[in-house]
Amino acid sequence: MTFDFDAELFEWDARDDASWVFVQLPIEVADEIRDLAPSVGGFGSVKVAVACGSSEWRTSVFPDKGSGSYVLPLKKAVRRAQSLEPGDVGQFSLSLVVA
Repeated sequence: MTFDFDAELFEWDARDDASWVFVQLPIEVADEIRDLAPSVGGFGSVKVAVACGSSEWRTSVFPDKGSGSYVLPLKKAVRRAQSLEPGDVGQFSLSLVVA
């Protein structure tokens, strides 16, 4: 099953010397993921395949207790290739990776 959605990029400062960029999955997508793939990885993560524009990669989404959703990390190479910065809205296509 593939989930298509738009989401705004946001920055989370992990430490003084590091920051990470994420998008939050829509709650309805998160609910479907929880139903289809109970957490199997560290920190409750779920393995996914993602596409954004011409970029495709595999990663994991991580539960976000504050929102009840999942967050998807976006590495710098993807952001650069798609000309995305925190505050921008990207279009994403996400599917679960079955081991």
